[in-house]
Amino acid sequence: MISSLKACSFMLLFIGMYSCSPCHAQVQKSNTMSLTRGLAGYWKLSGDIMDRSGNNLNTVMHGTVQFNDGGTKDKKGSAGGFDGHSTWIEVLSNPKLQLGSGDFSVAAWIYTDNTLKDVPGDIISQYDPSSRRGFHLSLKSNDATTNPANSRQLDFGIDDNISSQWVDHGKPGNALLAFGMIDYKGHLYAGTCEAGANERGHVYRYSGGGKWVDCGFLDSSNSVVAFAVLNGDLYAGTGRYRVGGSSLPESENTKPGGRIFRYIAPDKWEDCGQIPEVDCIGGMVVFNGKLYATSMKSPASFYRYEGGKKWVNCGVPDGKRVINMAVYNGYLYATSWDWGHVYRYDGSTWTDCGQVGEEKVNTQTYAFAVYEGKLYVATWASGRVYRFDGINQWKDVGRLGQELEVMGMLVHNGRLLGGTLPLGEVYSYEGDTTWLRMDQLDKTPDVKYRRAWTMAEHDGKVFCSTLPSGKIYGFEAGRSVMSPNEVPSGWQHVAAIKTAGRLRLFINGRLVNETPIPASMKFDLNSELPIKIGFGPNDYFNGRMREVRLYNRALNEGEIKKLSAK
Repeated sequence: MISSLKACSFMLLFIGMYSCSPCHAQVQKSNTMSLTRGLAGYWKLSGDIMDRSGNNLNTVMHGTVQFNDGGTKDKKGSAGGFDGHSTWIEVLSNPKLQLGSGDFSVAAWIYTDNTLKDVPGDIISQYDPSSRRGFHLSLKSNDATTNPANSRQLDFGIDDNISSQWVDHGKPGNALLAFGMIDYKGHLYAGTCEAGANERGHVYRYSGGGKWVDCGFLDSSNSVVAFAVLNGDLYAGTGRYRVGGSSLPESENTKPGGRIFRYIAPDKWEDCGQIPEVDCIGGMVVFNGKLYATSMKSPASFYRYEGGKKWVNCGVPDGKRVINMAVYNGYLYATSWDWGHVYRYDGSTWTDCGQVGEEKVNTQTYAFAVYEGKLYVATWASGRVYRFDGINQWKDVGRLGQELEVMGMLVHNGRLLGGTLPLGEVYSYEGDTTWLRMDQLDKTPDVKYRRAWTMAEHDGKVFCSTLPSGKIYGFEAGRSVMSPNEVPSGWQHVAAIKTAGRLRLFINGRLVNETPIPASMKFDLNSELPIKIGFGPNDYFNGRMREVRLYNRALNEGEIKKLSAK
């Protein structure tokens, strides 16, 4: 009897296993089918640029996509290489690409090098600057006035000409201004100038609701001037700022700065050394994997960090001060406060890129921004912005109102913004030579100069610091979400999802950030413009790509994990 029961159980188990096999195959087939459902465009970038979605989308190559760049297993031809200068893929307008007000998703495998000499750039976009309508998915880096404000962060934005007012987000400490701001590990940090006799520069972290948390002072000088992130660590540089340069009473604190510190924890900073003969840092930047710092004052100085407390003198061009810096198309570009030129550095030597505008008018150059693949620079005293079209080729793109100086600049969700002196206003670039005045941020009475000083992106907004009020203001164009951390080098899978109520970002199948879309915000993203792969409102993509997908529906987390496992 027992033997018969065993035999019967064995037969039932065998039948059960056999009968489940078709079910398992059906599940696999269902999963495969789900990844093709709603597929509007699919570009494998394995040897060609053809669309594999079945929608017969016409694609055109601009520049030369290199198909000998390896994929995830370094197979020849398994990924497309984009040079970061001129290479991109145009997907011609098609009814299948009309996103309207519905859900959509984008996903791709991307590769970037560990050390960069260029802005990472846009992965995929469809954005019309004239109507301010569209979307973009980008690896975002912003080089603002004194430091990189954002570095290699995944950024997903949509817009339909929707914008907020400029909102007061409070004043960190007793700031006269925030010199530098940076988004680091999902938090916005600001370095202040606090000019009283018993005051010194501090670093503050924004905690929301107009509140700023004190993260400590670094040395006895009156300012924390600049930030940079190197190998995942936050560095800050100090200085003795001459407040009289802004036509205000000089600071009673005259103690020198010129030191660099590494952030360990709130109120804990590691001294990384004094820059020789420097009492005020001018700017900081990371170029080709190395940290560089400049001097705001004479003597002109440009140094590279070699670890510990060691700094190596790299020389300056023509004895001129180089102050604010940006990384672009293989070079480190620098402004000068000694005359209206821009210089660039290749890692060993400097090249003069020429006078920006009229020599007798523009005597200083200020902030940089990379917009639609081009480098832009701000000036004093014409209050104009210029586009770099080559050595000694600077294209005037207009004056910001009747202002004399353009300070901070930044591209936020497709819009190039600029801040000014003497009224502390902010403007939006409208193309050609037209700038639209948005607002006056600093309205301090009875002062000669008000500055909209520097900018940084954080929490889907752009933040702008001001002098002499010391307040920081925020503005939001459309809706956007950014990864809190830098996207690692090497191959990474990225995905962005838009639904009626939310934007979501995924890296390697894991949700890294999301933001709600208020019911009051209605987006119609229909466009007759082409889809751009490897280009957009920021810059050309610098790296490799494969398996680029666009869906006219929202992928679920299981589907994203499946795509990221390929």
